[in-house]
Amino acid sequence: MQNRRTFLKTMSVAGVVAGTVSSPLQLMANEVKTTLTILHTNDVHSHIEPFADDDKKYPGLGGAAQRATIINSIRQKEEVVLLLDAGDIFQGTPYFNFFHGDLEIDLMNKMQYDAATIGNHDFDGGLETLSKQISRAQFPFVNCNYDFSDTIVNGKVHKHFILKKGKLKIGITGCGVELNGLVPDKLYGNTKYLDPIQCVQQQVDILKEKKCHFIICLSHLGYKYTDAKISDIVLAQQTNGIDLIIGGHTHTFLDAPISEKNNIGKDVLINQVGWAGIQIGKLNYLFEKSFRKKLSNSQTVIVDKKSIEK
Repeated sequence: MQNRRTFLKTMSVAGVVAGTVSSPLQLMANEVKTTLTILHTNDVHSHIEPFADDDKKYPGLGGAAQRATIINSIRQKEEVVLLLDAGDIFQGTPYFNFFHGDLEIDLMNKMQYDAATIGNHDFDGGLETLSKQISRAQFPFVNCNYDFSDTIVNGKVHKHFILKKGKLKIGITGCGVELNGLVPDKLYGNTKYLDPIQCVQQQVDILKEKKCHFIICLSHLGYKYTDAKISDIVLAQQTNGIDLIIGGHTHTFLDAPISEKNNIGKDVLINQVGWAGIQIGKLNYLFEKSFRKKLSNSQTVIVDKKSIEK
C-alpha cells in the first residue's frame, strides 16, 4: 500500500505531466462543474414543413415540429442548453410570402431560441418587415457590422449580448455579409455595411473585458471562398478571443466543426449545418470550476420524422 508521501508525490508528477494541476487539491478544484450544450441552425429559409417523402435529395427531412421535438428532448437530458441561429430565417417557401415572417418568429419563440443573427434574405421583406419581426422576437438579434442608425431598425439589434446560464457568462456577437449587389438597395435602405473583422474584434474585446467565460460569433459571412471575400475562415484567422463561430450563408454541410488558428495562435472552432433546417448542430463543452473549457463531443443531428416517433 502506498504511504501518504508516496501518494502525494505520484499525484504531483501526474499533475506536471497533465500540464494543468500540480496537487490533489487542484485536481479536485478543477473538476468538471458545468456542461454547456450548444444547439444551432442556419439558413432555415422558411422551411416549416418537412421535405416531401419522395424528394430526391432530402426525403422527409426537416420540419419545425421535428426540430422542436429534438430540441425539447435534448433540453430534458442536458444541464445547460443554448439554442442559436446564424441567419436567413426568412424566404424560400410560400409561408414567408403569405405571413411575412410571423410564422417563423412565432415558431422560434416557441422553441425558445436564445439568440440569432441577420442573414441577407432576412431583408427580403424590406426594413419594415425586418423591424417588425425583430420586435416580435422573444430573443435578441445580434449584429455588429450593419449600421442601422439611419433606419427604422435602429436600436433593435444588439452589437453584442451576454447570456447567463447557471454560473456561465456567455458573450455573443454577430456579423453579416456585404449587402450591396446581393440584396436590392430598396430592401436594405440606408443600412451601412462595415468591416466585419474590425467590428467583431471590437465587440469581442468588450466581451472579454466583461469577463465572459465563452465567446460566440453568429456569422452570416459564409464558410470559405476562393477569392479574398471575408469568410468564417478569414474571420477566425484575423481575430482573437472568439471560441466558436457558428456560420451560415454558404449552406455548407460540415460533418464536424473545423478548427482554425486565430491571429495569436489559439484554436477557434467553426461549424455550419447546411440549410432548410434538416440538421441541427450539437456541441458539448465541459467547464471546470476555474472555467477552463474543452469540447467534449460534437454531432450533427438529422431532423426527420423518426424524431417524433422516438
